[in-house]
Amino acid sequence: MTSHVPVEAPGVVRAATLPCEEVLRGLGVSAAAGLSEEEAVQRRARFGLNAVSSHRARFFPVLWHQLRSPLLGLLLAAAIASFLVGQRSDAVIIGVIVGASVGLGLVNEYRAEKAAEALHSQIQHRTVAIRDGRPASVDVTALVPGDVAELHLGDVVPADLRLFEVTGLECDESVLTGESLPAEKNTAPVSAGTALAELSGCALMGTVVRNGGARGVVVSTGASTEFGKIAAGLGTHQLDTEFQVGLRRFSLLLVYVAGALTSAIFVINVVLHKPIIDALLFSLAIAVGITPQLLPAVVSTSLAAGSRRMSRRKVLVKRLVCIEDLGDIDVLFTDKTGTLTLGRIDYMRAVPVGPGGPEAVLRWGLLCTENATRDESDVGGNPLDQALWRSPATAEQRALLSGYGQLASLPFDHERRMTSALIRDADGHRTG
Repeated sequence: MTSHVPVEAPGVVRAATLPCEEVLRGLGVSAAAGLSEEEAVQRRARFGLNAVSSHRARFFPVLWHQLRSPLLGLLLAAAIASFLVGQRSDAVIIGVIVGASVGLGLVNEYRAEKAAEALHSQIQHRTVAIRDGRPASVDVTALVPGDVAELHLGDVVPADLRLFEVTGLECDESVLTGESLPAEKNTAPVSAGTALAELSGCALMGTVVRNGGARGVVVSTGASTEFGKIAAGLGTHQLDTEFQVGLRRFSLLLVYVAGALTSAIFVINVVLHKPIIDALLFSLAIAVGITPQLLPAVVSTSLAAGSRRMSRRKVLVKRLVCIEDLGDIDVLFTDKTGTLTLGRIDYMRAVPVGPGGPEAVLRWGLLCTENATRDESDVGGNPLDQALWRSPATAEQRALLSGYGQLASLPFDHERRMTSALIRDADGHRTG
């Protein structure tokens, strides 16, 4: 049963502070029946598609990026001046150089835009939503506020959800919070002002289900989600790189020098009673002579060569001017796992504790996590435990434990700072 009364999407921060029943009632939806297809279409027309952004390769914006260089403006002015003073061959040469520089950058960046568009078009994501009282597989972009969605192990959360039914749900929220350990979820409301990383009653778009499952009602879609707000902020006007700033300063310096020289030469010639036309033509010739006509072509050629070398290493360069900044990096600082890294923890070695060596620490760590991670899966289980069973460095110890089995266990306790397990060894004896 759904309501045709206009509803407002409350947003995940506000929905997290409200009881589940109040959120469902405010969205005019039943937890059991979900939305009808008719109501979903109406809400989609109002709220739009559940998409953060769509990537389209646009020719004219890419062309504008090439033309907005002040150095190109200086060269065009030099070409016009050359034409006016009768040096038409020089004007043609400068025009060809400018055209080649713009064309080279345009071809490389537009090709990268088309490649990015092709990658975006290949991405399709479906989820299970309750429509007309029945579970249905729908495209993620078709979700609307009020849809009841199901979450299962390994799913990427398709929108911001207020959870009303949870079964051991844990979500990897590193994409939003930077925390590498999964966050436990429940259905209880939180107090107003709670930080995003502590919204335990909500599942956030873009995060990954690492354990359990849940049902929730969609409270935000697309750019209105927390993930969408971050993506929208990144999609604003791109800042100039240091290379562009330096090139602009150099271009302005040339403009000042050319202006000062031509003005001074023109004034001196007039004071010396030289013909005004001759003085003007001589001043313009000086301005053309100090302009570095080949500089844009050299810059574009060098950056394009770098772009081709990076493409051979499977790196897509969308803006040629970024290559210089990348190559100028001496020290790179980054934050937690999940940004520039693989988004997972890897095991390297164990540190010995007490009289035992590192092998004993590793052996007990493997035995305590056996039930959760022996399948070496990338989903399910604690990331620290997964790292133990996934690492090649533990292969030898894993082989020695083939006859062991875990009879019972207690999960990690933050008070005791340990995990407890009852183990059956290869001879059938129990140990803990």
